Amino acid sequence: MVTDQTETLRRVPLSRDRVLRAAVALADGTGIESLSMRNLAQELGVVPMALYKHVANKEELLDGMVDVVVGEIGPPVLGTDWKSAVRQRILSARQALLGHPWASRVIESRTTPTPVMLAYLDSLIGMFRTGGLSADLTHHVMHAMGSRVLGFTQEMFDDSPSDDPSQSVDPDAQAAMFREMATKYPYVTEMAMAAAHEDESIVGQGCDDQFEFEFALDLLLDGFERLQQQGWTSADRSRGDGGA
Repeated sequence: MVTDQTETLRRVPLSRDRVLRAAVALADGTGIESLSMRNLAQELGVVPMALYKHVANKEELLDGMVDVVVGEIGPPVLGTDWKSAVRQRILSARQALLGHPWASRVIESRTTPTPVMLAYLDSLIGMFRTGGLSADLTHHVMHAMGSRVLGFTQEMFDDSPSDDPSQSVDPDAQAAMFREMATKYPYVTEMAMAAAHEDESIVGQGCDDQFEFEFALDLLLDGFERLQQQGWTSADRSRGDGGA
């Protein structure tokens, strides 16, 4: 049976799209660290040199894999206000990236955006512009959003509970550690304790990544809307009034 499947794979014509989607599936299954041209070729049932007809090198392969993920982002929602449309598009991007845990790291490693990435960014910027934000304000909006426009952000603290039994901490030892930390770093400790939500909390034990992402996204969008309504420009900085 395995031999028959391998032979079937060999008979399917190799294409750039097939190579990229196989690479994405391989990274999803075994991790981006294990991805190589050699094991990708083995997965496709071809010799490694056959891949180079479709991707010039590993960097081009990674660019193409990012394009596949970005291509999974849903299209813009029409007939709604700019803030709702932007929110929906960014949450769609987040959903796409959540399906590929390696994607955010690869996106951060890219030095030049591909046409697919540029088209997505152009679409998002267009939502702000057609929504009435000036080019000046939109420029600063994109800086403020950063990687959030692609559905991910770097967290300062990872307070999610560990599933690894070897990482479990004795409750008495943990309490002692918190007491010592509270003496040296009272506000960090206070925040860490607050993040360990009550059992009946909607968020539950540890922080809910999706909730935190949407919380920050909504704060940003509300702030952008306020600046738009105030007619803010970057020239306001020189006046020291912050647009107020």
